[in-house]
Amino acid sequence: MTRILLLGGTTEASTLAKTLAEAGLDAVFSYAGRTAKPVSQPLPTRIGGFGGAEGLSAYLKTENITHVVDATHPFAAQMSTNAVQACEAAGVALCAFERPAWRAGEGDHWLHVDSIDAAVDALPDTPARVFLAIGKQNLTQFAAKPQHHYLLRLVDEPDAPLPLPHTTVEIARGPFDVAGDSALMQRHAVTHVVAKNAGGAGAAAKLTAARSLNLPVIMIGRPQVPERPVLGSVAEVMAWLSHPAD
Repeated sequence: MTRILLLGGTTEASTLAKTLAEAGLDAVFSYAGRTAKPVSQPLPTRIGGFGGAEGLSAYLKTENITHVVDATHPFAAQMSTNAVQACEAAGVALCAFERPAWRAGEGDHWLHVDSIDAAVDALPDTPARVFLAIGKQNLTQFAAKPQHHYLLRLVDEPDAPLPLPHTTVEIARGPFDVAGDSALMQRHAVTHVVAKNAGGAGAAAKLTAARSLNLPVIMIGRPQVPERPVLGSVAEVMAWLSHPAD
């Protein structure tokens, strides 16, 4: 009997959840709990962590999970690592459902870096106006360059003081479009964009907008995670689950 744990938080996870529900499969959707009002799902949903790889392994056994689909954000490296270790320990099948990384095109001015700290180092020493399009989890490192004004776009209002002295916060939930992102950057006189290479269409508008405005983009590469099967479409995941996609 197939019972699926879908580790979610991305558009891809929500799309897969809809397909699983329509197929009548026994599945549980799991949110990390980083946003106050996550998107509702058509599957039974749990919110919060598992207690590391050991806790996740125990959950898989207790809940009789047979398959895990890791459709978390490409930068949720710890959760993905925990999933690999937990599934190995519990003898549960695992695949990742992952969107391709973005690639620079003609007219883009990207500087590729491999970490948040490297992105901080890549910012100029003279004051700039930076669209810090990386969420709220890694802001502390940018306090090393307090001379800049940082534009943040967050899903929820900050629940604590931000570690950056000069910030503007815009509350919005994607997907976003090029016209809106171009207007946002022009309104705030942005001179630099910092982004994580999350991939996907829903957050790509800022990159097209940066290209049209001739702005440099500091692009943070994806973190390394343990090797696991990686699938790129709902149809591939459904085939892996031995249920053809409609």
